[in-house]
Amino acid sequence: MELRIRIRVEELPEGVFVATSDEVQGLVAQGRTVAEALDLARNVARKIIEARRERGEQTSRGNSTRHQTRRGG
Repeated sequence: MELRIRIRVEELPEGVFVATSDEVQGLVAQGRTVAEALDLARNVARKIIEARRERGEQTSRGNSTRHQTRRGG
């Protein structure tokens, strides 16, 4: 089962991209490209959600992953 979460990607002044989500506490992933940051974020989110399920905690709802990209300066 896949969950729908919003992932926000920001470009840092150093030229790397950081992906976070307000919906998955603790989700932070950094990549050299937007695609890499998103890929890493999806994997991190999956692991966080699996760990929460194992502990019987509630997880986000939905069935896919969406993202927003914002370039910083």
